[in-house]
Amino acid sequence: MDKPLSTKPEECHYSFFQHTQCEFFPCHKTAKPEDFNCLFCYCPLYALGDKCGGNFAYVGDGIKDCSGCLVPHGRGSYSYITKKFPELAELARKKDTK
Repeated sequence: MDKPLSTKPEECHYSFFQHTQCEFFPCHKTAKPEDFNCLFCYCPLYALGDKCGGNFAYVGDGIKDCSGCLVPHGRGSYSYITKKFPELAELARKKDTK
């Protein structure tokens, strides 16, 4: 019999991935490398600027330094990131209408 699909993404295998053989693993300092999620290697929320919800600093010319941020790299990051997709879609829509 097939296993029922969980309703919580954090309980599904698709929401967590580690690439422990990556030369940069983990790419951010963390006390729990076993919980470090590589699924969003490059944060899709970067484009949201100060609305991303992460721990970042602007270093000049609007460039964000996200080296202190673990938002996309936690075990529960999948749900947080995917809930922000409508904001990303709106940003893309605004760009496309210019």
